[in-house]
Amino acid sequence: MKKMMLLGALLLSAAAGFAQESRQDVSVSGIGIFTPQVHGNAITQDTSKTFGFLASYRYMLTPRSALEVNYSFLQNQQYYTTSFLSGNIHQRQQEISGAFVYGLNFRRYNPFIEAGPGALVFTPIRDFASTSFDTKQVFGLGGIFGGGVAYELSPSFDVRVEYRGFLTKAPAYGLTNFDTKRWEVISLPAVGLAYHF
Repeated sequence: MKKMMLLGALLLSAAAGFAQESRQDVSVSGIGIFTPQVHGNAITQDTSKTFGFLASYRYMLTPRSALEVNYSFLQNQQYYTTSFLSGNIHQRQQEISGAFVYGLNFRRYNPFIEAGPGALVFTPIRDFASTSFDTKQVFGLGGIFGGGVAYELSPSFDVRVEYRGFLTKAPAYGLTNFDTKRWEVISLPAVGLAYHF
């Protein structure tokens, strides 16, 4: 009987210890988009500023390192100008990326940096906001990098503020008239809430 009670106590303490160790989290954030003006191949490309959302999942490998997968979505406007024509493309922009995250712990503050590969999906919308309709969906392969800080509200929740940069080739939507042949860094700052489990 004593052995059974001891075994039961050990199992309960192990389960309690496992429950307290949060190795995963999910977060939802609001993001903004800021891009530089891109010049190349006698073409100037501008992008409108707008807001979207970001969903992320992290799995802790160690107390300081994690793997993360991300999905973001937003809609904005691309403006192209050449010496003889101009055009607007209303588009959906989706991000699928993965990153290695390295963080530190300072009481309630947890700064972190991250980097990894990813892809942006640029999908033109054929509506009144677009002036070019012979466009097609394109993929921008590249990488995500950035850093931020998480402020712990409780053992289960934290608020995250981060800068995220995505390096990719400027989209041309299959149109040689709009191909700058340049790379750009799209800035995607984010503020959101994470849940640890």
